[in-house]
Amino acid sequence: MIVEVYRGKRLSVEKKRVALPDGRTHERVIVHPGSAVAMLPIEGEFCYLIRQYRFAVGEYICEAPAGTIDEGEEPEAAAHRELIEEIGMRAGTLIPRGFIYPSPGYTDEKIHLYEARHLAPSAEYRMDEDELIEAVRVRTAEIPAMIRDGRITDAKTICLAYRCLR
Repeated sequence: MIVEVYRGKRLSVEKKRVALPDGRTHERVIVHPGSAVAMLPIEGEFCYLIRQYRFAVGEYICEAPAGTIDEGEEPEAAAHRELIEEIGMRAGTLIPRGFIYPSPGYTDEKIHLYEARHLAPSAEYRMDEDELIEAVRVRTAEIPAMIRDGRITDAKTICLAYRCLR
């Protein structure tokens, strides 16, 4: 039995009975936001993060540029597009750094991770009208301390730092 609880432009929520590997069944709610991309743009000894207001937590957080993959769009194309939309930069090189499931207890969201190199300003820069974003240039050497002291709390950004800055 599957019951659709909500369907929006980019997100759906369903309640369904799921079978566990041992044969037991349980009712679960699953959020389907679609897949996304996140990038760590690196330029020499600096990287670009964004300071973005996140409505769900009611505060600004420091995080890597990221965004949803449009229907029919390849992850790498979405990464290029989102870099332009969020920090106004084009990447000459995107290095795949795998993917993560940010919260598999209730969502099937998959985030593809990229290291972005050879950056150049883009004339196509345009921020989405529903976002409050400021690009922040940070020394890459400062990122581990920012994670340790809580200035960076975003999971995808922490994963990118681990996969790109080692």
